[in-house]
Amino acid sequence: MKKKIALVTGGSRGLGKDMALRLSEKSFDVIFTFQNNQQLAESTLKEIEANGGKAKAIALDLCTLDSLEDFVSTLKEVLSSDFEGGGLDFLIHNAGMGGTIPFEQATEEQFDRFMNAHYKGVFFLTQKLLPLLNNDGGIITVSSGTTRFVNPGYSIYASMKGAIETLTKYLAKELGPRGIRANVVAPGPIETDFNNAAIRNNPQLKERLSSLSPLGRVGTAEDIGGVVAFLCSDDARWINAQRIEVSGGINT
Repeated sequence: MKKKIALVTGGSRGLGKDMALRLSEKSFDVIFTFQNNQQLAESTLKEIEANGGKAKAIALDLCTLDSLEDFVSTLKEVLSSDFEGGGLDFLIHNAGMGGTIPFEQATEEQFDRFMNAHYKGVFFLTQKLLPLLNNDGGIITVSSGTTRFVNPGYSIYASMKGAIETLTKYLAKELGPRGIRANVVAPGPIETDFNNAAIRNNPQLKERLSSLSPLGRVGTAEDIGGVVAFLCSDDARWINAQRIEVSGGINT
């Protein structure tokens, strides 16, 4: 039986890496993107393959959208040569960038970069990949707990994620006739290298955020990947157009 194929953007490290690993454990073939660190991508590939999985990595920089057409062409070639010409079953939008930017200091250049990476890139990459997305598959987009609670300095980032959450409802409605589900996973504070490892490198911030959770800690990448893998399973076939916050109950 042919395995299902999932594409994870930003899958070479952090949350995306754990998503790729968890999907592989559930017998998915995985294609993931990386921005520019080939060494990290190779390391993730080896880890998946060491566990008996199959994966491929393709470079993609969503900060500049000029590369989308080339990426789609490369993806088609990879699907044809390495995956028996099959289409994608699940598209997971995880790639992104962080930055704590006070509202009064935000520049148009910063706004445009965040817009491309977190919203415009997601919008048009999804559009371009629709012909490759199999019926009865799904789209999962990573948002943020900061669309529900406010973290100063995240006005640009959270605004883009709020737009993604609205877009997801429209995708669910418009792609529903094809059996394609669309959902959002919204992590709370996670200790990774995201945003220059802001939580990992700041014990005071980590302690403050931990105190806001009933579970008394911040999250890890391993707290998120399994949720995404579940949403790609048949057990989640009736979950659609939902925002699922995975935050340990922060600010409850």
